Amino acid sequence: MAEKKAENTVNNPLPPITIHTQYIKDLSFEIPHAPQIFKDLKEQPKVKVDVDIKAEHMEENVFNVTLNFRIDGDVKDQKFFIIEMAYAGIFSLNVPQEHLEPVLMIEAPHLLFPYAREAISSVMYNGGLTPIVLSPLDFVAMYKSRKAQGQNAANNN
Repeated sequence: MAEKKAENTVNNPLPPITIHTQYIKDLSFEIPHAPQIFKDLKEQPKVKVDVDIKAEHMEENVFNVTLNFRIDGDVKDQKFFIIEMAYAGIFSLNVPQEHLEPVLMIEAPHLLFPYAREAISSVMYNGGLTPIVLSPLDFVAMYKSRKAQGQNAANNN
């Protein structure tokens, strides 16, 4: 039996978002002051999480979206651990042009985040530390903040 190719028709529309693959593009985990810091560890580390989103056009309707994480754990005045991870996915988008940027900067990261969070937790556990479970991120607020910063920078030029 011959397979029918999916076409964008009224009876068989293409989905607005298709994830082709997701992957860890880059990963670094350090405990710079090990093993001494374990001897001195008497409190929970203060954890700082920074997240950035990048999207790049690959070909017609296909984009690579990357969540870049930098997570620092500090105890007193020392760095306890550092995690840097770029977690990415390749997406096909079939949305109107005016929706493209919000989908790339909100919806795609929202779909990637649970898997990135699990990878970070697993790295911590396998690195001998208590895993952290990142709280859900508000990608809408991040997008609005980024847009506002871009508008402020344009107005100041």
